[in-house]
Amino acid sequence: MTDERRPTLGELAQEVRSKNAGPFWVTMELFMCSAEDYATVADEDFINEEVIARLYELDPADVQIFRIPVLNVVKISFPRPVAQGSLRDRDVHAGQHHVPLAALVPA
Repeated sequence: MTDERRPTLGELAQEVRSKNAGPFWVTMELFMCSAEDYATVADEDFINEEVIARLYELDPADVQIFRIPVLNVVKISFPRPVAQGSLRDRDVHAGQHHVPLAALVPA
């Protein structure tokens, strides 16, 4: 029996982070270490609007994905579930939104 556990996005990336993009949007960025890792993450069969929508319980039409090969970065933006600083806001700076994304495992 072999242990062939594949690395998560969080383990593959140099950094995975999330932050506010104004009071109504969240943006997440995947900074990949190499062009090879970037190609894995940027593959539309792996990360696309439908995958992000399922992960964050969103409408796929609300998800925006920006692939930036020259920087080995994938940026994902979508509307916050509640406005920043509102009564039900549990992550004022959106600094924890990236955790489910970082746990994804590329095929």
